[in-house]
Amino acid sequence: MNQPLAYVHPGAKIAKNVVIEPFTTIHNNVVIGEGTWIGSNVTIMEGARIGKNCNIFPGAVISGIPQDLKFKDENTTVEIGDGTTIREYVTINRGTIDRGKTVVGKNCWIMAYCHIAHDCIVGDNCIFSNNSTLAGHVTVGDHVVLAGMTAVHQFCMIGNHAFVTGGSLVRKDVPPYVKAAREPLSYVGINSIGLRRRGFNSQKITEIQNIYRILYQKNYNTSQAAEIIEAEMEATPERDEILQFIKNSKRGIMKGYFNSN
Repeated sequence: MNQPLAYVHPGAKIAKNVVIEPFTTIHNNVVIGEGTWIGSNVTIMEGARIGKNCNIFPGAVISGIPQDLKFKDENTTVEIGDGTTIREYVTINRGTIDRGKTVVGKNCWIMAYCHIAHDCIVGDNCIFSNNSTLAGHVTVGDHVVLAGMTAVHQFCMIGNHAFVTGGSLVRKDVPPYVKAAREPLSYVGINSIGLRRRGFNSQKITEIQNIYRILYQKNYNTSQAAEIIEAEMEATPERDEILQFIKNSKRGIMKGYFNSN
């Protein structure tokens, strides 16, 4: 904490055991929790709320003002949960008047050069690989993996436990538990490996597969498939979560993949 080559604004609230490396700048109206490490050449701007035991690597810029021409210097924040790691040159912009905050949850791993724009809400235990980018107002669930160079359109939603392959352009909403790949981005199966790693048993994985077979492989439109899933599939938390996601989707969910060869 007593780093003479760093600048810490007197108005910043920083726990006593936070480590701040040289040449870092911390602005006013910043809160940093216990056990957090801030690498050199990091800039933490007004409105940052950083949890406990986080690691922020050199070059990151946290809580920069939104890249939004409508922004009028409203009092907004960035909130970063406990145990999250932010690697080199990540940028996370604070919110606008729309949501008032940008949120990255607990125990996330945000790799080098990622960008999280204003008003994004990212859940817990997410992994964003290098150069992944979220435009404004994106909502990401828990345990989501974005492989490298993924770009997500503004206002999109990505459901819990989804996996998006590298270099993808996400223009539509990605439902929970699925793998998304190809161009245009399409359903290519459920994220069975990720689900097994998180304790889902074979019966539960099969149940989720059967739901998505109706949605993506039976030639129904989305509304028809949702009605059939609700009528014919046993009510479970996973079924209800998928149906609620479809109901809440404003951009529409991504399509299934069809091989024309």
